[in-house]
Formats: sequence, C-alpha cells, structure tokens
Amino acid sequence: MSIAASLLQGQSPHRSAAPILPPDVLKRRVGQRRHMLGVEAVSYALITFVLLAYCYAGTIPLIIPAAYFIFGVGLVGIFVVMSEAGFNDRFRDHYLTSFQIAGHVALQLCFLLAEPGIGFVFLSVVFLIFGFGGLRMTSRQAIVSWTLTIIGLAPIFLFASTPIGLPITTQTERVAAMLSFVLTIGQCAFVGLYGSSMRKMLYDRSFELKAAYKRIEELAELDELTGASNRRCIMRMLEEEIARAARTGSPCSIALIDLDWFKRINDAYGHPTGDEVLRTFSITMFANIRSVDRFGRYGGEEFLLVLPDMDADQAMRALDRLRAIIADLDWSAFSTGMRVTMSAGVATLKPNESSDLFLARADSALYAAKAQGRNRINCA
Repeated sequence: MSIAASLLQGQSPHRSAAPILPPDVLKRRVGQRRHMLGVEAVSYALITFVLLAYCYAGTIPLIIPAAYFIFGVGLVGIFVVMSEAGFNDRFRDHYLTSFQIAGHVALQLCFLLAEPGIGFVFLSVVFLIFGFGGLRMTSRQAIVSWTLTIIGLAPIFLFASTPIGLPITTQTERVAAMLSFVLTIGQCAFVGLYGSSMRKMLYDRSFELKAAYKRIEELAELDELTGASNRRCIMRMLEEEIARAARTGSPCSIALIDLDWFKRINDAYGHPTGDEVLRTFSITMFANIRSVDRFGRYGGEEFLLVLPDMDADQAMRALDRLRAIIADLDWSAFSTGMRVTMSAGVATLKPNESSDLFLARADSALYAAKAQGRNRINCA
C-alpha cells in the first residue's frame, strides 16, 4: 500500500542527537513529508473504493468503508499535525518510520478482525506496508516491526472462528477482488520503481560526491591567488621526487625563484596590481615548463620549481630560459614603465640528502643571485 511510502526515507526513530539543521533543510523535509503523507491519504481512498465495491455487492455494510476511510485519513492527519508542528525534526528519523508502520499495520489488523470475510484485502495492505518500509528500515526496525506484526496476526489466525477470505461469488465481488489485486500489483510496481529511482539517485549522488571531493582536494592543494600548488602540496611533491630519485638513481634539481623588488611593485602600483603580476608570472611559468615539472608557491613572492631528471647544467639552462621569458614580457599592460624580473637559486640533489638541506642549498644560491644584482640564476 502506498501509505507506507512515507516510511522509505526514515532511519532509526530513536530520539538520538538529531543534528541542528538550517531552515532551508527543515523546509525541504517538511515538503517531503507532505508529499508522502498525501500519497498515504490517496492510498486510503483507493482501498476505500475497493471496499465500496464489496459494499455494493452486499458483502459488507457501508460502515466498513466509511470507517476505514475516516480512521485511515485520521491516522494520516495525526502524522500531518506532528510534521507541521516540527515534532518529527526532534528525531533522527524525521519520518517516524517505526511509528507509521505500527499505526498502519494495527489499523489493517483491526479491520481484519472486523470483517474477516474480506480479510485478504487488508492482509495485502500489510504486505505493501512492509514492502515500502523495507526499502529504508534498519535491521532493528525490521525485527521489531515483524515481531509485533506476528504477535498481532497469531491470535487472528489461530483463535478466530471466522475464516479469512476473499469472496468472488457474484460478478460484483469478482470485480472488487480484481480491483484489490490490481491495486496491490500496481503498488508493488511502485515500490520497485521507487527503489530503482532511489538507487539511481544514490548512484548519481555518489559520482557527484566523488567529483566534489576531488575538487575539494584540488582546491586544498592549490594556492588561491596564483593557481599554483600551495606550499604543503609542493613540499609533498618534492619529497616524492626525492624518494623517486633515490629509488631510480636519476638526477633531480630544484629552483627557488623570487620576483625581484616585488615589495616595490606593491608599494608603487598597489596590491591588486601585485596580485595580477603574481598570477601572470604563474601562468607564464606553467606555459613554459614540462608536464613532469612541479611548480608551487613557496611563500609570498617565492616559488619552488621541482625539475625531475635534470642535472645541474640542464636545470641552469632551463631556469635561464625562464628568466629571459619573464624579463621579456610586456608588463606595461599593468602600468606604464613596469618591469618585472626574477632571480633563482638552483640546486641538484646529492645522495642521501634530506629535503631541508636540499632547499637550504637552493635558498643560499638564491640569496647569492640577489646579492649579485638580481635578474640572474645561481647554482649551489
């Protein structure tokens, strides 16, 4: 029965530390509950239509479909009131899955006792309730609900004197029985489609989450201003290249790069222009280094370039080429007369050298390059 559609979203109904949610999430939850509770009301109306067919056939009195609709919609109304009052949001399972299962199953068993002659109509609804609820019930909820239902059904089957049936004596009764099965089959199909849509939604969501997580990882490793690797990331890359060089015996060089007189640029042209200079420098570097090279912002206007498989001579030639490219750029687009150059200290990895010593030698070479007049490359 579709009345249990609202049971799909719930988890444990126990009132355990439900997180404090923002208003938009609470509003969305209320909308979801309204939709599910509306489905429940429509489902009671459909089953009532089957009961009216039996009433027309003279199998049951009119009081049965009338009472079924009133009590069913009334039960739904109770959950509507609790939902609109925000009572459900006090619980981790804001759909109150176990309580809904218990209420709806109890209602079916009561009418089964009242009219056992058409008892299979109500039993089919019990199957549907568990079919819907089973999509999202926890194992504990399933065991508890199943046990309580057994306790309710056992006396009816074992001790009730009136047989439980589905009369098909007259043509009208046959139509009513057909409607009962058609509705049951249709709602079983709805359960399957709903479960399939949930699986597809979760499958799509998993890809979205993976993409978002990958993007978060990328952002966590990038310098926000320049788009280059941040210090933590470039240091990790350096350690990886040192380990690879030690494992393969291949050379590895690094260059600590500093933009000359960058403080003067900030003071003379302003920090926004200084930021554009840093961005342009990074873009130019990325466009002129190899795909295997690693480039990151080491701090302020200092950058670290990791050059795998390059010895000292190759690294010096590569850095001098980069130095010339930076010096030849037309920086006047930012401000007339602006000129930007760079200095770099190059070091090549020694056997069993740590990253700290490696960087210290490159830093000493950079300091020497700046002391010698800047816009030059020095090798440790």
